[in-house]
Amino acid sequence: MVIKGRAWRLGDHITTDHIIPGRLKYKVRTLEEMKRYVFNDLIPGFSERVRPGDVIVAGRNFGYGSSREHAARLLKLVGVGAVVAESFARIFYRNAINVGLPVVEASIEAEDGDEMEVDLSEGVVRNLSKGTEVRFKPFPPMIMSLLEEGGIESYFRRHGKLPWE
Repeated sequence: MVIKGRAWRLGDHITTDHIIPGRLKYKVRTLEEMKRYVFNDLIPGFSERVRPGDVIVAGRNFGYGSSREHAARLLKLVGVGAVVAESFARIFYRNAINVGLPVVEASIEAEDGDEMEVDLSEGVVRNLSKGTEVRFKPFPPMIMSLLEEGGIESYFRRHGKLPWE
């Protein structure tokens, strides 16, 4: 499973409120409506500019804050192919896997617009623009199965059971 897209560089401590502001909780009713607000406080117009497969490259503690599953789901819905960060908040990491959004713990230099490649099977993140790469521990087969199917719900619908059952 290989993901290719442009880099969107973010720093450390990106919260779920940065991904989708909590102030919208009672104002916006559907995920479809919420998509237009993804990263809007950090990157105005992100949801219109992101392309399928683009890669978020961030620093430490990505996704901390409230445990809103829709933060990870919305990143996937707007087209983000993967998030590469030095570290993740544990609940965000699990929510991302559950919705089928690849999250990779690795540190690689990238600037906005660099062409990135994330090879989940081989455990390699490449910055094709800079000619650099870093390795990460590949996901176990059970997690790869969930990611390939698009998340835990899709996996269960297709197979009638979960990969650990």
